[in-house]
Amino acid sequence: QVQLVESGGGLVQPGGSLRLSCAASGSIFSGYFMAWYRQAPGKQRELVADITSGGSTDYADSVKGRFTISRDNAENTVYLQMNTLKPEDTAVYYCYAGALGRAYWGQGTQVTVSS
Repeated sequence: QVQLVESGGGLVQPGGSLRLSCAASGSIFSGYFMAWYRQAPGKQRELVADITSGGSTDYADSVKGRFTISRDNAENTVYLQMNTLKPEDTAVYYCYAGALGRAYWGQGTQVTVSS
């Protein structure tokens, strides 16, 4: 069983920055595939960014150049640095782990971009 706990969400003005964190349980975190998804009201959940166990990353077109995903295997944590935030980035952000042949989700953290 893998448990994921997100933190770092909140209210920010357009153009601002936030950093989300996702702490994962498990002794083989370095082997997990990790990702961030988001879901806005009335919309489907969408992939924002992902990072493999080897550190390769991929991003949704809508966040390329603004968001950065990274991982710290010593701390069992994955991060999402979000810069130049826009109102359309408003959503609940979920941490995802692909591990031990299963998918795991965090509880989500709200990000609201508004003036």
